[in-house]
Amino acid sequence: MAIIISLLLLASLLPHLTFTAHVNVDIVNGKKAKPHSRPYMVSLQKEKNHTCGGFLISDQFVLTAAHCQKKNEILTVVVGAHDLKNDSEGSVRIRVKSYHKYPGKMNDIMLLQLEKKVKPTKNVNWISLPKKESINKTDPDCSVAGWGRLNMKGPKSDCLMEANVKIMDNAECKKKWGKKHKYSVSQMMCAHGHGGSCKGDSGGPLVCGNTAVGVTSFGDPLQCNSPNYPNVYIKISPYIPWIYAKI
Repeated sequence: MAIIISLLLLASLLPHLTFTAHVNVDIVNGKKAKPHSRPYMVSLQKEKNHTCGGFLISDQFVLTAAHCQKKNEILTVVVGAHDLKNDSEGSVRIRVKSYHKYPGKMNDIMLLQLEKKVKPTKNVNWISLPKKESINKTDPDCSVAGWGRLNMKGPKSDCLMEANVKIMDNAECKKKWGKKHKYSVSQMMCAHGHGGSCKGDSGGPLVCGNTAVGVTSFGDPLQCNSPNYPNVYIKISPYIPWIYAKI
């Protein structure tokens, strides 16, 4: 009888144990990125603490989300990083010289001009931007990356994480968000997959092929990578003229 009771107790615990392991694996069911395989990724930091992601688009400019900087907040950028706790991997901390936010609340996009230019290396380089909007549902898998939380209430990741996602139908995404959040079909898009972005990944790129097509903007505040309220990204293509005018 004691053996039967023990087995029943073990069986009752198994779903809980499996769920716990599943939730805490990497960034919302993603995986660790190969070190320095995304040399364009940068960590935006306040007082040496990671707050947002971003990505290099030239030797002196980083693209990120506008909401990543609160009023008069001073940020620094870390380039060439994989493990944010590893000071010996050769990452470089650079001050932000100027902040350029596109006017309007719906335009969650910002350019950061660095105080000094970065030299391209195997660990540091910039990513291409789209020449025009050409993303559709037939495109190959896209991906997101960042140092954000491993789950909604969990810790941020020290190492860069990544996950594959697919672009969603824009009309479907707008319907899902409904009245919960203003959604612009012309300026925004959604992507979803088994893994996805979480808190702290804002400002990072949505990458399709070798091109950054979106900036991580917002998602469900109650659940990371929610299928009911999929993660939203600001389309980069409508801002190309503004970006090149600034850089």
